[in-house]
Amino acid sequence: MIMESALLDVRPGQEDAFLAAFAQARPLIAVQRGFRSLELRRCVDEGRGSRFLLLVEWETLEDHTEGFRQSAEYGQWRELLHHFYDPFPLVEHFGESVV
Repeated sequence: MIMESALLDVRPGQEDAFLAAFAQARPLIAVQRGFRSLELRRCVDEGRGSRFLLLVEWETLEDHTEGFRQSAEYGQWRELLHHFYDPFPLVEHFGESVV
């Protein structure tokens, strides 16, 4: 199992629009081969309400990097969501829990 993580800094004032777009985008990722689960959490630190943490579980790294990112659905995902980010998020992948 692979955990994808991304800190999403949404342009201030666009949080509600982002959440609405994310609701539209979620089914696009959920149908991908190797997709296991998704969490989107909003930062609760003062002054950070525009920051979200995206966590996606995949069966393999390739399910994300080759499968989803090269799919037609990823193009729709990008159109729905990428214009909300400033700066563009760093996406990282992590292996199994070590503890």
